[in-house]
Amino acid sequence: MQTITTTEALAEFCSKAAEFDYVTVDTEFLRERTYYSQLCLVQLAMPGDDDSSAVLVDPLAEGISLEPLYTLFRDTSVVKVFHAARQDLEIFQVDAGLIPEPLFDTQVAAMVCGFGEQVGYETLVKKIARHQLDKSSRFTDWSRRPLTDAQKTYAIADVTHLRVIYEYLSRELKKADREKWVAEEMRILTNPETYIVRPEDAWQRVRTRTSSGRFLAVLRELARFREAYAQERNVPRSRVFKDDALVELASTKPQSMNDLGRSRLLLREARKGDIAEGILSAVKTGVECPTEDLPKVDTSREKMQVNPALADLLRVLLKAKSEAAGVASRLIAPTSDLDAIAAGMRDLPALSGWRLDVFGRDALRLCEGKIGLAARGAQVEVIEL
Repeated sequence: MQTITTTEALAEFCSKAAEFDYVTVDTEFLRERTYYSQLCLVQLAMPGDDDSSAVLVDPLAEGISLEPLYTLFRDTSVVKVFHAARQDLEIFQVDAGLIPEPLFDTQVAAMVCGFGEQVGYETLVKKIARHQLDKSSRFTDWSRRPLTDAQKTYAIADVTHLRVIYEYLSRELKKADREKWVAEEMRILTNPETYIVRPEDAWQRVRTRTSSGRFLAVLRELARFREAYAQERNVPRSRVFKDDALVELASTKPQSMNDLGRSRLLLREARKGDIAEGILSAVKTGVECPTEDLPKVDTSREKMQVNPALADLLRVLLKAKSEAAGVASRLIAPTSDLDAIAAGMRDLPALSGWRLDVFGRDALRLCEGKIGLAARGAQVEVIEL
């Protein structure tokens, strides 16, 4: 099993990999102590039947550059195959400003092929590659060197079995004429916007039941400060202050260091220095926010007039359609979208693209009273009205 520690060796491997139709890719990283993921290992495999065409790349090796890998990622003649690629892609987008192209995510493809929702790699290895994974090294600290043989074996298996899975799923997609379905799903993963976290939008991820504009203005400024501070210093958000402390601060609106000292939830380190000053400044900005600029919570879905009987019929239709197509129902439409359709909303993913053909068109006809549903034994059928 080869471990690459030099730029020259990486360039040689990537040059060989560029001769094939695809290469499988995985990463190991740490994120517990940083805002951005720390890349610790890259696993690569060319087509083949054993470990001889797979390598481990050590990005922590002194003097190594990943530019040969990024050149391979830019080569559109080679498909880059990942499983559950989102976190891996974020690393490359942040580090090099690129997303491998073309991209194939076996988790998405497996959902389209009827393997269920967010199916795990271990399950696909068992069902498609007919192997059992050794997961004993799952909780490894991948930043520590040297890696043990067991850790290397665990890591390399994430790309060797992936070859069998990719080839199987590719055949199934082609046979079912669903390659375009996966291509549609890849658009989110390949959009750089997916991996950009803007401090001004960070407040929307904080859970709170309060809809007061003034409260939300303070919450927004506190979340903005925390996100910018964490990004600039590459530390986890929770190391600045946690969400519960953020909500408490938005409620109490401290105006001085003494006020901060009375917080029940604020970390000791956050009651002094740059963080404390940042908190007080954010609170002041939120309190003084002009009325017309106060944030508002999107309550449009809460105010929807959902027809419950129609929503139930749509659930039955979705179940029937997903079973007939052999596709995970949640991939077609989540429950919240069914309620939205029953309330009259039409600008939804379930009503466009391949989903429109599989489910959306009949969903609209059901809403318009043009079709009904009938039970035929264990099956549900669409009937014209």
